[in-house]
Amino acid sequence: MEIIMYQIDFTKPIHVYFVGIGGISMSGLAEILLSRGFTVSGSDRQESPVTKKLTEQGVTVYYGQREENITPDIDLAVFTSAIHPDNPEYIAVSRLGIPMLTRAQLLGEIMRNYELPVAVSGTHGKTTTTSMLSEILLAGQTDPTLSIGGMLKSIGGNVRVGHSGYFLTEACEYTNSFLSFFPKIGIILNIDADHLDFFKDLEDIRRSFRKFAELIPADGALIINGDIPDVAEITRDLACRVISYGSGSGCDYYPEDITYDDHAHASFLLHSPASGDGKDQSGRIVLRVPGEHNLYNAIAAIAAADLMEIPRSASVPALAGFSGTDRRFEYKGTKDGVTIIDDYAHHPTEIRATLLAARNYPHGRLWCVFQPHTYTRTKSLLPEFADALRLADEVVLADIYAARETDTLGISSETLRDEILALGGSCRYFDSFSKIEEYLSSNCTKGDLLITMGAGNVNQIAEDLLS
Repeated sequence: MEIIMYQIDFTKPIHVYFVGIGGISMSGLAEILLSRGFTVSGSDRQESPVTKKLTEQGVTVYYGQREENITPDIDLAVFTSAIHPDNPEYIAVSRLGIPMLTRAQLLGEIMRNYELPVAVSGTHGKTTTTSMLSEILLAGQTDPTLSIGGMLKSIGGNVRVGHSGYFLTEACEYTNSFLSFFPKIGIILNIDADHLDFFKDLEDIRRSFRKFAELIPADGALIINGDIPDVAEITRDLACRVISYGSGSGCDYYPEDITYDDHAHASFLLHSPASGDGKDQSGRIVLRVPGEHNLYNAIAAIAAADLMEIPRSASVPALAGFSGTDRRFEYKGTKDGVTIIDDYAHHPTEIRATLLAARNYPHGRLWCVFQPHTYTRTKSLLPEFADALRLADEVVLADIYAARETDTLGISSETLRDEILALGGSCRYFDSFSKIEEYLSSNCTKGDLLITMGAGNVNQIAEDLLS
């Protein structure tokens, strides 16, 4: 996609057209511009609750992408990476010479208009950490603008339009999207091998995160997980301040005296630069989301809040009240004594973290219904997937969710099943959700914990079982 660069200026509202305006991220950006006096229009394949809401706010939405939707009064067109040059609206925009931005570039341009833009990056945990920090910013009465990759109950969606200089967003590394951003504070939660349909290998991914770190200006700061292997390679000679957090005393922020309750919720004492003698004045920090991984997500959020001078009297209670976002160890209900949880985990590191957290949750047998996400990811990380899934007592596999891919690469869920069985795990594969649901209904017993897991539509199984 050839992009004609265009700089957004909040003091000079223009007419912006979104191709695919009904998407969760695109609709959020449309709302932000609309609140700033911009004229907003766009198209989508079909009507949805999102497009209906936009229409009620004064947005013109066309259903179906057609050349005649593009008119000369449009000043800027925004596309997602899913739109190709043969799209009729793309062709019309090009013919009329209307400037174009990708979704990521528009988000970067919007960031330029805020005094304190914060970007949360990392292979895992972005949505949860962004949500945690959102709750802290709200508790600190900063009136922030928020752009989250999931639905946050306290704001009733994924976007909040504020009226201050605070702007918080997720920063995704896929297709190097986050390299279009302009953060004042950047967070790197972790760096893992993923999206290998785009990146060559882990080193390629690490280079991308290094470039992200280099975007932060000299008067900004990078908050980074000090447990990342060879972390100095990412942080060396950066112009900005570097603040580390992690498991040990070599980091600026680290936890001590960690305990877990009956539902795998952590509580801990925090060592931080602000505490000087190591005795933090916050007292015990208590979380309502499970697992060790969320403990470190919370510490990253606290470090960012400290940097923004939000008092612990706001940040600690905000974390204590945060119960998670949709599809992140989300309790769905109980059926015949079986507890059903849904989780978005789709990478071996995430699966391991979720299943380890589940082990601290009251249960008999631990069941994991997993839907692999993309052939590329499944093939490139097959042994890691098998090893992580073995943490469940019983694994049930659905077909691979293809997402954007068409080539199966000779891989299937049966390949993964065989790998798990070879490691001594218990695993079954079924070629339809209905067969999976029938098997679970017959074999799960009172006291069992069942987790539906994956980034596709596997959550439908949880809904079906409960209904």
